Amino acid sequence: MFESIQSLLDEHAELQLRLSDPAVHADQGLARKLGRRYAELSGIVDAHHKWHALQEDLEAAKEMDDDPEFAAEIPVLQEQLAGAQERLRRLLIPRDPNDSRNVIIEVKGGEGGDEAALFAGDLLRMYTRYAESRGWKTEIISATESDLGGYKDVQMAIKGSSNDPAEGVYARFKFEGGVHRVQRVPVTESQGRIHTSAAGVLVLPEVDEPEEVEISQNDLKIDVYRSSGPGGQSVNTTDSAVRITHLPTGIVVAMQNEKSQLQNREAAMRVLRSRILAHQQEQIDAANSDIRKSQIRTMDRSERIRTYNYPENRIADHRTGYKAYNLDAVINGDLEPVVQAAIEMDEQAQLDAIGEDD
Repeated sequence: MFESIQSLLDEHAELQLRLSDPAVHADQGLARKLGRRYAELSGIVDAHHKWHALQEDLEAAKEMDDDPEFAAEIPVLQEQLAGAQERLRRLLIPRDPNDSRNVIIEVKGGEGGDEAALFAGDLLRMYTRYAESRGWKTEIISATESDLGGYKDVQMAIKGSSNDPAEGVYARFKFEGGVHRVQRVPVTESQGRIHTSAAGVLVLPEVDEPEEVEISQNDLKIDVYRSSGPGGQSVNTTDSAVRITHLPTGIVVAMQNEKSQLQNREAAMRVLRSRILAHQQEQIDAANSDIRKSQIRTMDRSERIRTYNYPENRIADHRTGYKAYNLDAVINGDLEPVVQAAIEMDEQAQLDAIGEDD
């Protein structure tokens, strides 16, 4: 697996030269792309240097093992070298090309009526607080609220600032897609009975530049209609709401939060581009069964991935086996251990797949 190291070191050095050229930064899209790749390779270069230095230290200690001090260092260095080697192996796993992207996350109340909508609101708050804890910015793009204050559906953009794909927003959020199930006593339950309801989450990598996803105007069917609020009450006297259908894929996006038809259209196109990008990636993954098999994320809301049990204060992830009794902390944004468990499982699955190919 380490055979490819030298080519990556060479690529890193070449990128360093290119990024020092002011002409490259005249094209912001190119500069962003090169910067992300440079950040990704920098982690590999640093890990390789650490691994190589430990190798040399271990060899030197073995040559001097007749000295008790050097002899005592050998098992310590061997342990450090094994850890450095494992870190380097994980960094060499081919990354998801979307890892460094920002995301648009959609949360939709499922079965359970008002309780499901309230749970959707809880999930949105959890994601918002988790994003804020990492210094990321959030923006509500579209929301349909329920009568009790939750969300029938809501779309939120999350933006980060790191070029390092390992620290990218999509890299941390991509495993959140699927069905999230909640077990608790709803606020509408007078008998104190525990109910089970669910919300669906969809995570889309956001497109940096509109040109990344080619969309022909001839492939779009655009409808405009009057926005409406809860209960069908009209909240706008003009046809400002927009529904865009991408005919080749059948993807439909509707937007009505803004009062301007132009603003709603721009927001709808933003979401549409992300959905088309996700659709294209799904096709690539489906064509490459090894990659698809190694991933535990899903682009739809059909797979039940997690249960939030309030009476027991328990959270359980059904894919990774992660279980903890700190649901109160997790629902308030302490999501990192849950996310990390999914990342580690995905990495191990890919390492196992690589081992089978060797």
